[in-house]
Amino acid sequence: MGDMFRSEQMALCQLFIQPEAAYASIAELGERGCVQFRDLNEEVSSFQRKYVTEVRRCDDMERRLRYVEAEMKRDKIELPQLRDEEEPAAPNPREAVDLEAQLEKTENELREMAANGASLKANFTHMQELKCVLENTEGFFSDQEILNLDSNRQVDPNDPAQLAGGQRGQLAFVAGVIKLERFFSFERMLWRLSRGNIFLRRCDIEGLCDDEESGQPVLKTVFVAFFQGEQLKQRVKKVCSGYHASVYPCPSSHAERADMIKDVNVRLEDLKMVLNQSADHRSRVLTSASRHLPRWSIMVRKMKAIYHILNYFNPDVTGKCLIGEGWVPANDLTTVQEALARGAKQSESSIPAFMNVIETNEQPPTYTRTNKFTNGFQNLVDSYGMASYREVNPALYACITFPFLFAVMFGDLGHGLILVLFAAWLILKEQKLAAIKEEIFNIFFGGRYIIFLMGLFSIYTGFIYNDVFSKSMNIFGSGWSMNYTEAVVVDPSLKYLTLRPNDTFTKPYPLGMDPIWQMADNKIIFLNTFKMKLSIIFGVLHMVFGVSMSVVNFIHYRKYASIFLEFLPQVLFLLLLFGYMVFMMFFKWIVYNDTVEGPLSPACAPSILILFINMILQGSQDTPEPCKEFMFEGQKDIQMVFVVVAIICIPWMLLGKPLYIMVKRRGSPPALPKPQEGANGGGGDHGGHGEDEPMGEIFIHQAIHTIEYVLSTVSHTASYLRLWALSLAHAQLSEVLWSMVLAKGFIFDSYIGAIGVYLVFWAWSSLTVGILVLIEGLSAFLHTLRLHWVEFMSKFYEGAGYAFEPFAFKTILVDDEDA
Repeated sequence: MGDMFRSEQMALCQLFIQPEAAYASIAELGERGCVQFRDLNEEVSSFQRKYVTEVRRCDDMERRLRYVEAEMKRDKIELPQLRDEEEPAAPNPREAVDLEAQLEKTENELREMAANGASLKANFTHMQELKCVLENTEGFFSDQEILNLDSNRQVDPNDPAQLAGGQRGQLAFVAGVIKLERFFSFERMLWRLSRGNIFLRRCDIEGLCDDEESGQPVLKTVFVAFFQGEQLKQRVKKVCSGYHASVYPCPSSHAERADMIKDVNVRLEDLKMVLNQSADHRSRVLTSASRHLPRWSIMVRKMKAIYHILNYFNPDVTGKCLIGEGWVPANDLTTVQEALARGAKQSESSIPAFMNVIETNEQPPTYTRTNKFTNGFQNLVDSYGMASYREVNPALYACITFPFLFAVMFGDLGHGLILVLFAAWLILKEQKLAAIKEEIFNIFFGGRYIIFLMGLFSIYTGFIYNDVFSKSMNIFGSGWSMNYTEAVVVDPSLKYLTLRPNDTFTKPYPLGMDPIWQMADNKIIFLNTFKMKLSIIFGVLHMVFGVSMSVVNFIHYRKYASIFLEFLPQVLFLLLLFGYMVFMMFFKWIVYNDTVEGPLSPACAPSILILFINMILQGSQDTPEPCKEFMFEGQKDIQMVFVVVAIICIPWMLLGKPLYIMVKRRGSPPALPKPQEGANGGGGDHGGHGEDEPMGEIFIHQAIHTIEYVLSTVSHTASYLRLWALSLAHAQLSEVLWSMVLAKGFIFDSYIGAIGVYLVFWAWSSLTVGILVLIEGLSAFLHTLRLHWVEFMSKFYEGAGYAFEPFAFKTILVDDEDA
C-alpha cells in the first residue's frame, strides 16, 4: 500500500550469466523492461569492448535497412504497420546470420538495378537528344544546294546552307544539345573565342527534358556551330565540354539523317521495353521487401540494444562468466529471476544464471509505477523535478486537486461539457489515435484523462456557479421574491434591481447560485466578493495540506526532530495568520445577517482585510455607534497572542534545527557512513544537511529556507487570488460573447431572423471554442500548474532524484521512431 504514496523500493542486483546464455537472457530482460543496467566498463572505450564487432554488424544492417527504406520512399511504396501482437522477438544468433544475408542480398540487388537503370536511362536520354538533333537540324542543311553550288561561287556568310555546301571541303560543324538557360552565355563565348568566325544556329526542343545532373525536367535546345579549320573545331568541343553540352554526330546529307533517325527509333523502342521490364522487376523486389522491412527493422534494433547492454558486463577472471549490475524494483525481483532462467533454458546452458542483491550507499533511481490514467498526472509532477528516492508522491493527490482548482477558474457547465466530450472521444478511440505521431495532437492525447477530469469538475463548478454559457438554470425555484413591476410603479425613479435579503429573500437556493442573480445589478459585486474569499479559503487549505505532507516524509526518513523543529513552526505560522483570516471569513458569513438591526447588521460588518492589517500592525480604527471594531469579545487579545506566537515561529525555524545538529554532533562521536534505508539504499538527506557539512553552511542554508518560507507564505496566499481573477474573467468574457454576438441574431423577425440566428450561432460557437475553451482553458491549465508546482509542492517536495530508465525494447523502439 505504501508504494501508492511514494516511489517503489529499489534493489541493486548483481547478475552472473554464462556467455552462451547472455544474449538470450538480456533479450528476455529487454522484453520485460525491469532492469536499469550500470556500465561497469566506463573506463574502456567503445572500440575496445567485447561485443564491438557485433554492434558494428548491427550498424551495417541498419545502414542496409535505411537504404532499402529510402528506395521504397522514392518509389512511394507504403510500409505496413505492425500491431503489438505481431512484434517479432529478438533474433537468435542463427536467425541473425540469415537476416544479415537477406539484407545484403536485397541491398546488392537494388544497387545493381539502380546502376543498370541509371545507365539505361542515360542511354535513353542520349538517344532522345540525338533524335531531336537529327530532326531539328533538318532546316540547317540543303542537299540540293550542296550539289548545285559552284566551288568559285561567292558564299553568303549569313547562310549556313551555303557555308555547308559551297565550301564543303573547307567548313566543318558541331551539333549537340544544351540547356536553354546556358545557351546565350555559350553563344557569346563561341563568338569571342572565334572572333566572329563561328556561325551558330539553334532550335528549341518542345517540352521538358530530363537533366542528367539534377534529375529535374529542364528546357533544352539543339544547336549547330559552323566553322572552318581543325584548330577551331577543338576549341568548340572544349567550350561544349565546359558548358556540359552534349555533342552528337549529325550527317549533313538528308538521306543519311533519315536512315540514322530510323535506327535511333528502333533503339529507343528497345530501350523503352528494357526500362519497363527493369521497373517491374524493381517494383516486385521492393514490394516483397516492404512486407518484411518493419519486422527486420525491429529485430535489428533489438539485437543492437542487446549487444550494447552486453558491453556493460564484465567478464570474471576465468572468462567463463559475465557479471553485470543494475537497479531493479523490489517487486520485480522474481520477474528478473524468471527471465534469467528462461534465457538459460533457451540457450541450453548447463549452468543457470543467478542474481544477488547487494548493499550500497548510492541513491537509487526513482520509479513510480503508473497506468494510462495516472501517467498524465505523474508527467506533470515529473516536469517540475524527479522525486527523490521514496519521497512522497504529489501526483496521487493532484488527480483530484489539479482538475478541481482548474474548474474553480473554468466554472461553466457548457464549456466543461465540451471538454468532457472531446476527452471522451480521445479515450474511446485511443487505440486508433495512438498511432498518430503529430506532436501537438500527442500532447492533448497524452493528457486525455486530465482533460476528462477537468471537464467533469468544470461541470460541477459550473453547476455551483449556475453558469451555462453565461446563462443560469432555475431548477429548484428562486429563493427571492420581488415584484419589480410594482416597485417601479411605486417609485418611478427605480432603475436598478438590487437584491437585499432583508427585503426580498424567502429561502435559500438548495444547491449553487440562485438564478435571480443573473438579473441583479449588484451581481458583479456579490460574485466578486464571494469568489475572492473562496479563492483565499481554497489556497490556505491547499497550502496547509502541502505543509502537512512534509510530516509524511519526516516520518518515513525517521527525522522525528524535524517535525518539531520545522513542521510545527511552519504550520503554526501559516494557521495563526492566514488560517485565522479564513476563520474570520466564515465567522462573518455566519454571524452578520441582513434581517437584523444593530451591531450584527451588514452595515456594521467589519472589513476582513482591515482587521487583518490592523492585527499585523497592531492598529485600530474608529467605528460609529452601534457598530463595533471587532466581531466578538476578546478578539483583540487573541489576535495579539496569534501575532506574538507567529513571530516566535520565525527564530524557531531559523535556529531550531542548526542548534539541534550542533548539540547532536558534540554529544556523539563521528558516525561512519551507513547504508540508507532498506536493503538497497534510500533517499538522500531530504531537505536536510550532510553529515560533514560545516555548521556555518547549515546556518546559512536554514536562514535562506526560513526567509523563503516566511515571505512565500504571504506571496503564495496572494497567488491563489488568480482563482478569483480568472473565474471572474471567464464568466464576463462568456457573457460578452453572448450579448455582443449571439444575442444579435434575435433582433430580426420572420425568416430573416432564422437565417441570422444560424449564421450568428456559428460565429458564436467558433469564438466560444476558440477563445473560451482553448485559450481560456490553456490559461487556466497553466495557472493551475503553477499553483501545484510553486504554492503546493514547494512545501514538501524536494525533487532531487533521477528517473529509473530500464532496459526495455518498448522504450527503445518508441525513441527510435521519434528520432
